[in-house]
Amino acid sequence: MVKQFNFPTIIRFGAGAVNELPAYLTSNNLKRPLLVTDPNVAQLDFFKKIVSDLKQKGFSVEVFHDTHKNPVKSDVYKGTDVYDKTKSDCIIGVGGGAGLDVARAIVLRVNHREDLFKYDDLIGGDVYVTNDVPHFITIPTTSGTGSEVGRSAIISDDETHQKKILFSPKLMAKIVFADPELTYELPSFITAATGMDALTHNMEAFLAKNYHPMCDGIALEGMRLISESLVTAVNKPTPESRANMLLASMMGAIAFQKGLGVVHSLAHPLSSLLDTHHGLANAVNIPYGMKFNIVGFEGRFARMAAALGLKEHSGDAVVNYLFELNTKVNIPHKLREIGVKQEHIEPLADLAFADFAHPNNPKPVSRADFKKLYEEAL
Repeated sequence: MVKQFNFPTIIRFGAGAVNELPAYLTSNNLKRPLLVTDPNVAQLDFFKKIVSDLKQKGFSVEVFHDTHKNPVKSDVYKGTDVYDKTKSDCIIGVGGGAGLDVARAIVLRVNHREDLFKYDDLIGGDVYVTNDVPHFITIPTTSGTGSEVGRSAIISDDETHQKKILFSPKLMAKIVFADPELTYELPSFITAATGMDALTHNMEAFLAKNYHPMCDGIALEGMRLISESLVTAVNKPTPESRANMLLASMMGAIAFQKGLGVVHSLAHPLSSLLDTHHGLANAVNIPYGMKFNIVGFEGRFARMAAALGLKEHSGDAVVNYLFELNTKVNIPHKLREIGVKQEHIEPLADLAFADFAHPNNPKPVSRADFKKLYEEAL
């Protein structure tokens, strides 16, 4: 059964929700959608069916999927050119974090044509997002980033690899079609990596130093759903486990408006420098980042342990659980197992210290701390 709840935008949730897309477009007098996704999703049967169904119902459909695994500015410019040339009237983001980030950044650029990074939220660029934006719809295909309910896109500089945040309330989707059936075809590795990404969002949001008790509650419930569902979703998926992971993913994205922390600052440079899958980067780093945060925040870790269903309510129990969970979903424990080498440590530490996430970590993180954490995880 498809159900609706509104938080923070309209969400149509349930098996078959994506089938409502044509009627929604018609009701909003939208006829020329640009579907933005990544090269992998573009080849999957469910995506081809979405395109076919729209065309059969008379929509003039264009697809843009010429994107990198970790999106860069040139991807956004190319996608905007397609929007212009095809005279599209709305944008539908379909995919995981990469596809949805590019889609949202194109939404911004359509009517904001100065250099894309002028709108970087970290330098106050959100104040320049003043014009209208195209009608925007999101359809998630992974249970990880939760980008479908977000208001920001993370895009890297093509040359420096530094990540920028494009943010504005205008960039929130008008509606989300969250259909767990679209995650059924995911390979087990992607299910594992994106699931650990969702867990990282919930845990870091709960620990973030900003005050937002409602986000805390959402994050704890997201952790509970993941602890009950991720291993099943990876190893012997059921409709219930897939649905729970999709919900937990959206919860993590809603919760992390409170902030993220040290784990994301460890992970982002791996993606931009070494093109590591973001979820995998978070998964390998999360036990080490969480261990760094224990002292002084034992009470918070006790609450997370309870939400995760652990017998012992302590920080050490949480860290041990994270290592064990990675084993159960076939994710390695060490960075060297995913291509990181000793010579990468210094540039990684530089990028991590310059990253936007760790200022919201519950305790300060120095460059020396980042270097030590990378060496410990190596």
